Amino acid sequence: MKNLRQIPRSVWALGFVSMFMDISSEMIHSLLPVFLVSILGVSTAAIGLLEGVAEATVNLVKIFSGALSDRMGRRKPLTVAGYGIAALTKPLFPIATSFGIVSLARVVDRIGKGIRGAPRDALVADLAPRNIRGASYGLRQSLDTVGAFIGPLVAIGLMVAFRGNFRTVFWIAVVPAFVSLALLVLSVHEPNASIKRNNSRSRFHWAELRHFSRKFWIVVAVGAVFTLARFSEAFLILRASGLGLTNEYVPAVLVVMNLAYAASSYPAGYLSDRVDRRLILAVGGILLMIADIVLARATNIAGLVAGISLWGLHMGFSQGMLAAMVADASVSQLRGTAFGLFSLISGVALLFASSIAGVLWSRVGPQATFYAGASFAGLAALMLLLQLRGFRGRGSSSGTAHS
Repeated sequence: MKNLRQIPRSVWALGFVSMFMDISSEMIHSLLPVFLVSILGVSTAAIGLLEGVAEATVNLVKIFSGALSDRMGRRKPLTVAGYGIAALTKPLFPIATSFGIVSLARVVDRIGKGIRGAPRDALVADLAPRNIRGASYGLRQSLDTVGAFIGPLVAIGLMVAFRGNFRTVFWIAVVPAFVSLALLVLSVHEPNASIKRNNSRSRFHWAELRHFSRKFWIVVAVGAVFTLARFSEAFLILRASGLGLTNEYVPAVLVVMNLAYAASSYPAGYLSDRVDRRLILAVGGILLMIADIVLARATNIAGLVAGISLWGLHMGFSQGMLAAMVADASVSQLRGTAFGLFSLISGVALLFASSIAGVLWSRVGPQATFYAGASFAGLAALMLLLQLRGFRGRGSSSGTAHS
């Protein structure tokens, strides 16, 4: 497509940085829930709490890293620091002999993700012209997601080759993490105009919250409800294991999900530059609701594959879209802070979502977890559709005027 050729090289490079880090992360995370349950004897409630705390940590750190990147007028140094921390934590997983070590590795890894997340997302907006912003976010997300299905595929092959040896797979996963870091350092370049524009910024004060528009806070509210609906993907892996998928093949869950995710992210982003982004996001909410219902009712692998595929499509229609909507609703001088605030509130929602999912799973059953998710997904879609109806005729139909 013409838009692909217009996307700056550094955005492409950021996409490949994300891809290699996701190859590493998903080689580990696609096996981690089963490793915790079958090797370390951890309960599903504990896994839910760990995943909630880990992801909440990501989003708590983002508020500070985003604001700091605004103050510094530089996005790349914090992005490098975040990817570097994530790479350095990877060797902890193969040497872990207790839930405590795994928890430490998981949380520190997520701290690294939190440090890089808001500055990286703001950097995409700094690099990409507004008329191709949705496509740029969609491209970076697609490349990220390519890594997210290559990683589990490699994990399956290695688990078969090494006869189910989790630790050997975890050691090999260290390599692409450092490839990602090297690529970031050598191939991503910040725009000089962005640096000059922000050099004079003072430190962030909470009083600056008043500078964020009503449109921004609506995006935050919708994102939080979406997050309540989208608990940790560890529960998808546990669902697959419960339906009879063996340890060697449970990473196939993330392969299927991320194939659908990667295939839909760029087209959804491209389309959102031409129609109201809220419409695309509402479709994502409906897809998630259906996915949860299918997964709740699944009794065999065919039902599992259908539910996982729909889950992946929902990710493609929502994750890059929310990032583009945050960028649309924030001013450039506070864009890092905006991404941090959005992530902070989403992180709190994810902590509740994953913790509740784990408790429901252990006390009631898997079906209750997925039906609860479907309820929140339906609520998010309804919020967006009501917004579209209420603002019909008042906003632009293009991707440039969205809440």
